[in-house]
Amino acid sequence: MKTPRLIAAALAILLVFSACGTREIAVEAGIRTKTLLVGNGGEPATLDPAIYQLVVEGRVIQAIFESLTGTDARTSQPVPTAAERWETSTDGLTWTFHLRPNARWSNGDPVTAHEFVFSYRRSLSPKIASPQAYILFVLKNAEAYYLGKLADFTQVGAVAVDDHTLRLTLAHPVPYLPSLVTHTSFGPMHRASIEQHGSIDDRSSPWTRPGRLVGNGPFTLVEWRAHDRIVARRNPHYWDAARIRLEQIVFSPTENADTEEASFRGGQLHVTHQLAPAKLPRYREREPGKLRCDPSLGARYLNFNAEFPMLRDARIRRALSLAIDREALVRTVYFGSQRPAAHFTPPDCGGYTTRERVPTDFAAARRLLADAGFPDGQGLTGLEFMLGLNPDLQRLAEVLQEMWRRELGVRVAIAPTEHKTMVASEFAGNFSITIAQWFADYVDPLGFLEILRTGHPQNTNRWTNPEYDRLVVEGARTLDPARRFELFQQAEAILLKQAPVAPLYFISQNYLAHPAVKGWRLSAINSVRYQDVWLEE
Repeated sequence: MKTPRLIAAALAILLVFSACGTREIAVEAGIRTKTLLVGNGGEPATLDPAIYQLVVEGRVIQAIFESLTGTDARTSQPVPTAAERWETSTDGLTWTFHLRPNARWSNGDPVTAHEFVFSYRRSLSPKIASPQAYILFVLKNAEAYYLGKLADFTQVGAVAVDDHTLRLTLAHPVPYLPSLVTHTSFGPMHRASIEQHGSIDDRSSPWTRPGRLVGNGPFTLVEWRAHDRIVARRNPHYWDAARIRLEQIVFSPTENADTEEASFRGGQLHVTHQLAPAKLPRYREREPGKLRCDPSLGARYLNFNAEFPMLRDARIRRALSLAIDREALVRTVYFGSQRPAAHFTPPDCGGYTTRERVPTDFAAARRLLADAGFPDGQGLTGLEFMLGLNPDLQRLAEVLQEMWRRELGVRVAIAPTEHKTMVASEFAGNFSITIAQWFADYVDPLGFLEILRTGHPQNTNRWTNPEYDRLVVEGARTLDPARRFELFQQAEAILLKQAPVAPLYFISQNYLAHPAVKGWRLSAINSVRYQDVWLEE
């Protein structure tokens, strides 16, 4: 006969096994509760639309704020969001946006045109020094206000005609404006909550913390635990709230791609931010249904400091660019998951594809180096790859390092650098070569070509070419599509020959998604319409 003690022990064991057998993992609980678990790739420094500059910040901001228009992930065309319709004058200088009369902030306040104007004034304030302010420079007098040359903001081309009508007057025609205003810089910020927590141009204002942040997007911020998670809950006041099928989104700021992939395998994430290239073959072979490889309007490239003594001569920069086997690069480092880039602007960018190409031509590269006074690379010293703390970028640098050593006799050091330090060094000019990337802010070739124009806030390589500048500016202001694209073709031909940058590859976003995730589409400019996403058993 079994003793009571043995019977109790047996029951305890059964209970343990029963509990283990029925324990619900995070992704299953998420499906049941309509909670999307998303890897975010890193910890945001801010969720303030006026001062953010990282992709990991933008992906959260997209959930809690909404601009005038959005981007259709399938077509890359602008679609109505905060503005339900718009029209433009025949000269292309005046645009009128009609806001949705039923749009509400997450606290229930109506969204008005006055708050759009307020937001533009805040982002253009010289004191707040918004890294995105240049996006607004298409507005009449916006750049002068930002530079402190104009004190009266009423002279800037943004006027609230009434509560639901916003009129924008431009400095010059901007035929791509409906795409440009998808950017969060053209969205609204809640004036009352910002003013409640201090000066409107205070970069350290706590107005974006949970319980204080008021947004107009499909979700609203309810929790932010640093380096742990950010939680955004369905906004019941959103103008299209009835169509939202998720209850909340949990963003996990995991920087390491391998750690994030392990979390996905362990049932802790529905969608990852990234996937290490070394893991691609496994998912291609065993679980192709979970692998996503979405082309984007993004480019990885070498950024040459044109003021660095050894790189002032365009022949040297051109030689280094010619001595890159881009096909071998993406095959070796990225298992063919990226697209070799023989030009700077990604293909089919708003209907534009570059004619000019940078071939792989080692013989021509050697001749150019010799002409510049460095035969077989002799005397070409002090070059260094500055790159982020990423093992894939380290591998990329090593492959480039070996190509140049073998084909040109040029030796380059490798300097892995923390991201913030690298950005600061670029803007200060303390580098020779960085391994850089750029994602378009909007769907138009100007989104790439303008960042290399003299004086542009993102032009960190200090290259200047008056003819390039003229062609880009003229193209930006030309209404005729064929004419403006031809101007851009001529500008990019100059760019590729002068080689202030050396294109490497066009970025495809490789990541993982659970089969239960439906409606998730990453647009060409890395935006996600979370209101279109749902979870299905």
